[in-house]
Amino acid sequence: MAAQDAPVCQIISFHDSKTSPDPFFELSPQCLNPTPAPIVIDNGSFQTRAGWAASAAELSSLLLQFRSVAARSRGAARSETQIGNDIPNLEPLRWLLKSQFDRNVVVNFEIQELIFDYIFTHLGINSEGSVKHPIVLTEAPCNPLHCRQMMSELLFECYSVPYVSYGVDGLYSFYHNNALRKQQPPHTGIILSSGYHCSHILPVINSRLDAVNCKRVNVAGSQASSYLQRLLQLKYPGHLSSITLSRMEELLHEHSYTAVDYHEEMEKWRSPEFYEREVHRMQLSFSGKLPSGCVTAEERQERRAQQLRRLQEINARRREERLQQDQERLDRLLAVQELWEDGLLDQFHRSLVELNMDSAEELQSYIKKLQLAVEQGRQKLLHSDGVEGKTEGLEFEQPMDEGDGVALMDSDFFEDMLPQKSNMAQPSFNMAEYHQLFVGTERLRCPEILFQPSLIGEEQMGLMETLQYVLARYTPEQQEALVSNVFLTGGNIQYPGMKERIERELLAMRPFQSHFKVTMASRPALDAWYGARDWALEHPPGEALEGWISRQDYEEKGGEYLSEHCASNIFIPMKIAKPVPARSAEPSVTAQTSTGASAAITTVTSSLDPSSASLSADVTMVTS
Repeated sequence: MAAQDAPVCQIISFHDSKTSPDPFFELSPQCLNPTPAPIVIDNGSFQTRAGWAASAAELSSLLLQFRSVAARSRGAARSETQIGNDIPNLEPLRWLLKSQFDRNVVVNFEIQELIFDYIFTHLGINSEGSVKHPIVLTEAPCNPLHCRQMMSELLFECYSVPYVSYGVDGLYSFYHNNALRKQQPPHTGIILSSGYHCSHILPVINSRLDAVNCKRVNVAGSQASSYLQRLLQLKYPGHLSSITLSRMEELLHEHSYTAVDYHEEMEKWRSPEFYEREVHRMQLSFSGKLPSGCVTAEERQERRAQQLRRLQEINARRREERLQQDQERLDRLLAVQELWEDGLLDQFHRSLVELNMDSAEELQSYIKKLQLAVEQGRQKLLHSDGVEGKTEGLEFEQPMDEGDGVALMDSDFFEDMLPQKSNMAQPSFNMAEYHQLFVGTERLRCPEILFQPSLIGEEQMGLMETLQYVLARYTPEQQEALVSNVFLTGGNIQYPGMKERIERELLAMRPFQSHFKVTMASRPALDAWYGARDWALEHPPGEALEGWISRQDYEEKGGEYLSEHCASNIFIPMKIAKPVPARSAEPSVTAQTSTGASAAITTVTSSLDPSSASLSADVTMVTS
């Protein structure tokens, strides 16, 4: 029973999975007959997904899925650029990586062109002349008109595509899951979409996006990865190079979870039993060879024994040299004393002068001291030879240099230290445990920034506060309709416990005994592509059809034009009132002229239809 209650230590290794290059598919005849099949591209800021909108079973699945990055060295040719899965490991080339996105908006169209080339080439399409297939492409909610204009220009002018359709990834996922649940349109609900760079609140009323009340939160998966990396690097400064962004993304996707009650869950982690049971020990790779200073107890004992023997030899050799020097000096002094005893006074006095002595009494004093020193040196030399065998097992607390040990290497030192060192235990060093990352509260602290951006210093509302703000802009009846279908989608919404957390927040937010329903996408990261494919199958391209932009529309209405459909943004054409040019007048009437010009501007603006006020407000929302 005790063995069953013992906490289980979870030691997990990083996958460090490396991508393999995408295959080159052959263009199937079913994609050309009877009409060219549309190409569906989910242009995400984290991953790009592409495939065919064809009814054939072999073409109904996703064909390409890769990271939305490109790596090209400075000065390298265009053909040397690596795209997506052509980069097996992102970390060595992270400083070279470039994306077409700034947050969730496409701004780098040179990289976007490389992404399109990669997609068309791997789908078996020769894009040198033109691409004869319609394109279904996702874009950001409330995408700026300039970005759509540049994208349409790229597709129509560079690739000469016949038709283009733009839609929002969260809306595609919403309608795809409504179709799976067999819900009949029109659909009303509110979408909580969280991706790699941003999270969005998207209200949908009667199957149309209410763009005026859409809100964006600039906290998502990339911020959570960076926060987790910063936490672990502060916790383990000795493993900075091993705590990479790719590994942090793996930790987020596979080991993190959302706490239903954040403060209550943090209190649980204070318990040692809970910590030992729930902490994930991530094992880093390491070499079995011990570094300098990391040796076993047996090796350390052997080294100290060798060091002790070496110090004993040095000490004995110095004692012998000192004894020999004292004996030679004593022999010389005795020879001078013999001259005095033989009566050779002249030679005796010359020898005293050479020895820097004044009298025979001083000579006798030096002889006695030397005789005593020689006798003591011989006794110590004999005694040290006797205790040499006793000190071979001696262990020092710290290694000593030769100069430090010489002064201490006498018999008294050995006799005093031997009984004290015999029972001392040596500490052990676990190399594998040293190379482990203990991921504890970080598992829930990083997903929590979606609800509390202040944890990373962001001065903005969390996801649920933003949802409450959006709901407050509707009538009570509309609020009931919206919260009856709260839909969660996006790659950053897949944490375990996310649905329960949002249900708990809604319960605290909504009035007493009110009803709401929260549903999760069947495949939060992939349903946007499958929804776009389903829409393309249900709405084949053609002239003057809902959702499709033809080459003629592009030339007549401009690149920013959008043909609306159930999963698209709302198109609001820009109407900018041009000021009336001021007439040339004398300096004395300049003020009057400028007043007239401003009045003319006011007149032009006010002469618009009553809906122009709401249009201008919508333009502000869309372009912000």
